[in-house]
Amino acid sequence: MDAALAPLPGGWDAIDALAVTRGPGLAGCLIVGTMYASSAALARGIPIVGVSHLAGHVYSAWLADPELEPPYLALLVSGGHTECVVLREHGVAERLAATRDDAAGEAFDKVARLLGLEYPGGPAIQRVAVSGDPTRFPLPRTRLDGAFSFSGLKTAVRYTVRDLGSGSLTASGVPSDPQVVADIAASFQTAAVDQLVTGLAVAAECTGASTVAVVGGVAANRALRDAVEARFNGLRVVIPPFELCTDNAAMIAAAGWQRLRVHGPDAPGFDVDPSLAECA
Repeated sequence: MDAALAPLPGGWDAIDALAVTRGPGLAGCLIVGTMYASSAALARGIPIVGVSHLAGHVYSAWLADPELEPPYLALLVSGGHTECVVLREHGVAERLAATRDDAAGEAFDKVARLLGLEYPGGPAIQRVAVSGDPTRFPLPRTRLDGAFSFSGLKTAVRYTVRDLGSGSLTASGVPSDPQVVADIAASFQTAAVDQLVTGLAVAAECTGASTVAVVGGVAANRALRDAVEARFNGLRVVIPPFELCTDNAAMIAAAGWQRLRVHGPDAPGFDVDPSLAECA
């Protein structure tokens, strides 16, 4: 905490309120965080608010563009979540579509493992896909009404690797030819991005959105950023800088500020919710 406060003139004395993630996430981590924050709020006599991690991602777009105001449509893509959310007003959000199985970031991680690439899978696949042919291995694009799905795409990659034959695989079962790895990575990334952009386009058409945002860890993917900017060229597009895409304290503070303003403070000792689905 001392390191986090070091850049702030006045330190603790300059803090007017605290925001802390109360879900979703691992229960143990959430409990530790909320207990520390609640204790600090009581000791300092300042208000505290528990916020949703998902709301933090939605509000990372506001950090990227301080003039951004609802309503706006957000594609939230991370290791654990893939969904379209419309923030209708501060404190009011509606989920329009969500994944039925793997989240996009999870699919990137699993495909990276199939290709013998390092974790996290998103940056690894993006790195090798640059030199790959995205048309060499045709992969499916799952289309579902009001939902995303990446399990079929992940399974198709598994079968593609298997069908290379044992002579083309290493002892650990991954492709031995770096060009094949690059081509599969590029083909997978293209298919995954196409599914995400298509799902966002459907949501934009249904809502008549004039502003779309792409948030979450997968929003750092260059192919996704370029595809969204190209597809929604006539709309206002907001994509946070890389440092605000992955989990960060600033986005929790942003969501906390808006929640405090709309709903007021929470009573210290509030419960955590590992399955919390709020987006505002």
